[in-house]
Parts: sequence; C-alpha cells; structure tokens
Amino acid sequence: MRALTVVPLRKDSLAVADVPDPEPGDGDLLVDGLAVGVCGTDKEIAAGDYGSAPPGRERLVIGHESLGRVRRAPEGSGFAPGDLVVGVVRRPDPVPCGACAHGQFDMCRNGRYTERGIKDLDGYASQAWVVEPGYAVKLDPALADVGMLLEPTSVVVKAWDEVEKVGARAWFEPKTALVTGAGPIGLLAALLGVGRGLEVHVLDRVTDGPKPELVRDLGAVYHAGDAGEVAAKIRPDVVIEATGAGPVIFGVAFNTAPYGIVCLTGVSSAGRRLTIDAGSLNRDIVLENDVLIGSVNANLRHYAAAADALAQADHAWLNRLITRRVPLESFADAFTAEPEDVKVVITLDDTVRA
Repeated sequence: MRALTVVPLRKDSLAVADVPDPEPGDGDLLVDGLAVGVCGTDKEIAAGDYGSAPPGRERLVIGHESLGRVRRAPEGSGFAPGDLVVGVVRRPDPVPCGACAHGQFDMCRNGRYTERGIKDLDGYASQAWVVEPGYAVKLDPALADVGMLLEPTSVVVKAWDEVEKVGARAWFEPKTALVTGAGPIGLLAALLGVGRGLEVHVLDRVTDGPKPELVRDLGAVYHAGDAGEVAAKIRPDVVIEATGAGPVIFGVAFNTAPYGIVCLTGVSSAGRRLTIDAGSLNRDIVLENDVLIGSVNANLRHYAAAADALAQADHAWLNRLITRRVPLESFADAFTAEPEDVKVVITLDDTVRA
C-alpha cells in the first residue's frame, strides 16, 4: 500500500512510498484511511526538526490528524465495519509514570510516551492502518468530510478543560474570551468558547480571506492589530493563545482582567529574544491572581468530548475550515502554504473529495 513517509531528522526526505500492508493483531481494528490533516507538527517533522521512526526502521509514516473507516473489527470491540473512526495519537509510557497509569498520558511526567506519526510509532497517512479499539474514537457518520478535525478539536477541548479547572480554585464566571491566532486551533477554540456562551474575540494578522468571515459567522468578533492593544480594550477573562509568538503571548498576558487565565497552546520557536518588563508582569500576576498555563495533547476523555462537540457543531462551517484537499500523490502541495489556507487535508482514497 502507499503511505506518506519521512526519514526523521533528515530535511527534504518526505516521500510517498510502498509499505507493507498492516497486519492487525487479534484485538485490533483494520481501518481504511480516508484522510489526514496537515499541521505545523507535520511540517516541522518534514523539515527535519524532530521525530523518530519505529525501532529498527529508517522511515516513519507520518500523519496524526486521522480519519478512517473500519474494514474489520473483532467481535465485542464496540466497533463494526463501516464505522467512521479517528485514531488517538499518544500512547502511555511503558513504566508507566503516575499520570500515564491514571489514563492521563497527555500529562506524562517522564517523556517516554510514544505518538503515532511523530515519535516511535507509524502514523495514519496510509491507505490502511490498524488501531487498538481502546485508542479509536467513533464519529457521527455526518462527519465524514470533516472528521480529521477531531484531533485538533481534542487539543482545544483539553485547553478549555484546563482553564475551567484553574478557574474553579475560586468563584469563576468568565464573560469574555480572546483567542489569539485564527488557524484551525484558534478557530476551533473560538467555536468551543461561543458554545460556552462567552463573548469571544479572535485576533489574527490577516485582514481578508476566509478567517474574518469564519469568525464572524460563529458570532464572534474578529480583530487584526497589536495583541496588547486589542487585549487592553477587551480585558479578557480567558485567553486561548494559539500563535506561539512571543510578542502576542506577553501582549495579552499584561492585559487580562483580574483573575485572568492565559492558556498557551502554541509552541514558540527557540532562539528569539524579546525584551519585557518582567517585574510588572510578575506584579500583575501576583496582585490580580492571574494564571499562565501551558496545555498540549489530549487524553481519551478529551477525544470523546471533542467528538460530541463536532457532532453538535454546524457541519457546513466546519467544512469551510478545510480550504484545500490534496490527493496523496500530490502531497508536496499540502506542505506548501497558500495565502488563504486554514486547514489543508491529504486525501487517501476517493471517499473524501473537495
């Protein structure tokens, strides 16, 4: 079968290759791949920044934003042929650490977890794949065109969950949220914020293209401009930060409402220096009981909640997030940014079309 593969840590090694057909174990699901989403992580792996192949192998099948249809399921697995499914990305470490032992592999303490398409395990960018039933999530059949959005949705479900847990240390009734970045993570974070009844604002650099309209069609407010200035006007109770850009992070951190919570989901590039007034930031955080937290990945509970959220969302709006669908053999086009891209998807068969 054909799969999109890379030699980890080797730049420009991304290629479609023939790989052995998957061999499911007795308890595994055999799944026909429909599509994978392409995100910044995939691009960084393709650039040779990080990633690791399965032990004893040179190449890694990439792709962690999966979507497939069950071809074969063991009896009693809870799945049946024809089910629409997504595979979970992370697996707990083998020790396991305390968090992994409690099903919280997204909070792994020792870093020995593995991840499909990223670290030591093949991903889902292949014409067929296998997955354990305990790491598969069944989707509403109506999500056949957009189900690859489940993995990024699980990330923002976790981010909102973390915000609410932190807020619960005292009285917490947020009214206003600011989302920085109108990529897939930011737009999905805005979707969940609107669903919580919040007044949602979204900040991004662009002034035209699909992003402003997607935000407004959610019932949220779109902004383009300086992050600090925008946050100072809004004074958000909650910030979901999805850019990883230092000036944006600190611009909003200085300008939340008292008891403000800033949740960082974007990963910053190393080596970029920024001058900030650390004393003033510390003073604000202490005197206003503010919180700055990081959130990454998701566990099974978040995936299940994300599946419910997508099932209840406007499917036409979700479909508009996917601005390009590229066939597997034209994978290079998916890794070349275009001005109006929001989410680019690689299709693995003819089931999911533009």
